[in-house]
Amino acid sequence: MPKNKEPKKNKKSEAGKPEETKAVARVNVERREISTELQESYLDYAMSVIVSRALPDVRDGMKPVHRRILWTMWEAGLTHSAKFRKSATVIGDVLGKYHPHGDMAVYDALVRMAQEFSLRYTLVDGQGNFGSVDGDSAAAYRYTEARLSKIAEEMLFDIDKETVDWIPNYDGTREEPKVLPAKLPNLLLNGAVGIAVGMATSIPPNNLVELVDATLHLADNPKAGAHDLMEFIQGPDFPTGGVIYDRKAIIEAYTSGHGTITMRAVAEIKESQGAREGQTIEITEIPYQVNKSELIIKIAELVTDKKIEGIRDIRDESDKNGISIIIEMKSSATPQKVLNQLFEYTDLQKNFNLNMIALAGGVQPEIMSVKDVLAAFLAHRNEVVVRRAQFDLKKAEERAHILRGLAKALSIIDKVIATIKKSKDRDDARTNLMKNFKFSEIQANAILEMKLQTLANLERARIEDELAEKERIIAELTSLLKSPAKILKVIKDELVDVKTRFNSPRKTKVVSGGLKDFREEDLIPQEETIITLSQGGYIKRVPPASFKTQNRGGKGLIGSDVNDEDFLTHFMAADTHDNILIFTDRGRVFQTKVYEIPPGTRTSKGKPIHNFLEVPTEEKVNAIITYGKADEGNLVMVTQNGMIKKTSLKDFSNVRKTGIIAISLQKGDALRWVKLSSGSDEVITTTSKGQAIRFKESQVREMGRTAAGVRAIRLKSGDQVSSMDLVNKNVKNARLLVVMANGFGKLTPIGQYKVQSRGGSGVKTAKITSKTGELVAAQLVDAEEELLALSAKGQIIRTPLSTIRLASRATQGVRIMSLNAGDKVAGIVCL
Repeated sequence: MPKNKEPKKNKKSEAGKPEETKAVARVNVERREISTELQESYLDYAMSVIVSRALPDVRDGMKPVHRRILWTMWEAGLTHSAKFRKSATVIGDVLGKYHPHGDMAVYDALVRMAQEFSLRYTLVDGQGNFGSVDGDSAAAYRYTEARLSKIAEEMLFDIDKETVDWIPNYDGTREEPKVLPAKLPNLLLNGAVGIAVGMATSIPPNNLVELVDATLHLADNPKAGAHDLMEFIQGPDFPTGGVIYDRKAIIEAYTSGHGTITMRAVAEIKESQGAREGQTIEITEIPYQVNKSELIIKIAELVTDKKIEGIRDIRDESDKNGISIIIEMKSSATPQKVLNQLFEYTDLQKNFNLNMIALAGGVQPEIMSVKDVLAAFLAHRNEVVVRRAQFDLKKAEERAHILRGLAKALSIIDKVIATIKKSKDRDDARTNLMKNFKFSEIQANAILEMKLQTLANLERARIEDELAEKERIIAELTSLLKSPAKILKVIKDELVDVKTRFNSPRKTKVVSGGLKDFREEDLIPQEETIITLSQGGYIKRVPPASFKTQNRGGKGLIGSDVNDEDFLTHFMAADTHDNILIFTDRGRVFQTKVYEIPPGTRTSKGKPIHNFLEVPTEEKVNAIITYGKADEGNLVMVTQNGMIKKTSLKDFSNVRKTGIIAISLQKGDALRWVKLSSGSDEVITTTSKGQAIRFKESQVREMGRTAAGVRAIRLKSGDQVSSMDLVNKNVKNARLLVVMANGFGKLTPIGQYKVQSRGGSGVKTAKITSKTGELVAAQLVDAEEELLALSAKGQIIRTPLSTIRLASRATQGVRIMSLNAGDKVAGIVCL
């Protein structure tokens, strides 16, 4: 028949019978909606992944692959006291007997159970290269060796006593445990991470002592809530240590089953010693699951990209004793600021997203609270203890039954021997013993196997003693199985025993408060500092303690290493957390923080102000003021030509990096002084020729930023304003300190300056001669303060104001500072 032709239908032969034809098979096809088929197939696949691979069982905290590895090692006798065996042998046994998947998947699971930086309590003892916290892979399994750790055996004890259910392996040739007996709540002890289909679990490790204490409390108080249990559990205890924050958030995560926990590295700012002195940051602990090598590379990239400045060098000095990452700081850097940036831009600060999903009863995925997990563990242990007791009871009863038969036989040994002698064979002897003496078949077999040595008196006593012991055990186990309280006590006693043997302190520190979004000033010490600025625009800040007190008239210390073409123009006290407004001679203002000003030593030159502020090089900084968060009021500005203006401080709350206009100036004028007032002060202004005027601040109305102001003092030809200060009317004993260019100065009671109207010529405040030089500075002071006076060449003297003579207005004062030839006083500040 041609292949392309259909077979012919049956025809009747001449005899009338149908011809034989080939049978055609029929297949029953069920019609289904494709969406239904896809949905059911997908759900079957999803549940297979969830149950058989990705999610741990709440009872023993194991995924199937981990459970199969531990069981295979236990079955092969690889306990903690046995010799190490090649990992390849273990992997081969697991694959061949229980886990028909990829060899590397099994080896990766074994490796993780041996890594001290992955598991809080390792379940496998590894010998060889099992990877590192730098992300290095473990050596191939033909090179490494493994065995069970001591604590892993606690997960497997009593597995041979029918304490758990067993299921066929993948090919039905043997059986494997469905769950391990697990003396410890391993799900919380070592945590778990897994990605299933449509869900994922992420559970952190915890401290054994805390978990046992919480479990014991729940055993005694079944109605205790998750919040009650968190009285014992501080939070995650990561194998890599570190710090976690916000106890409230931790409790919420553990009670709800999901939440975010913030982790931070442990870092310390130190003073480095040796050839390269300076400050360093040493990192000794890193957050959980952070790759140390990648972390260092990330820091280096941030330095290269100039996202973090102030780091000079990075070294990894980690060894077998622990982690040590050294970050060397530049001399101009603020370590607290750099550390804050590292927390922000790198994994030195990282969130652990807790999502406590596990299989309830081995089949149903559920999101659980800490109570749910521990309650499921206690229920599992209760079942294990009951089944173990039933197994032991069964074995004890079986042995006692035999012992009773042996004891009975020994009491009538002559008759037993005679009966055996008369029997034809073993089967006949067994039948006769059962018939004549009412022995059971088991007892009769035991009697027939009894050796002659049993007839000795000592052996008979041993049988009787063993029988008594078995009867005692039977009584105890029977009583145990009848009493839930006794079963609970056994569970608790075993937990306490494990806690005692595997006790270890916490590695991760818990900070009760939340980790707020730190600003830079939160990490910078709030302290007093001195700010200096030179004519050439070099600025720095130094601690006041750098300048020791001297007697009046001394030459002072070198306060700044300025050159012959430069000299200091500003010298003021401030707080490191203050805002600082910098005013130029063109009437523009720039803003920054005091701690942003580069630190320096007493003799250092400082840093150019143009390096961190966009101050045009053609503009000169003439006034600097600082203010704190709580400060408010008005800024009072005075120009060198005697104009005054008052503007609210609020108008300067948002200063652009490029600066804004503070005052509009007339041609030839320059902004020279700015003070922060309360609105009810008085203004006192002096001139270089020795004049002074005092008037009420209220005579100057508040103006906008772009206003030009009004006249403060009428100047004579060739004269200009040399200082401006504010007088607090509530201060009764205030004095005006007047300092001349050649180092002369004096104190004059403020009462000698009567209040006048704004715009007048004022009164004489000092006798100006060639000996004293022009008046360069004046400031209202208290007698208990100290004076810091600077020369243009960088000399500084610090002396108590009490050593300066009190004199009337029209005097030239006394010498307060001896100056070198060609030098002059540049400014003063009182502390």
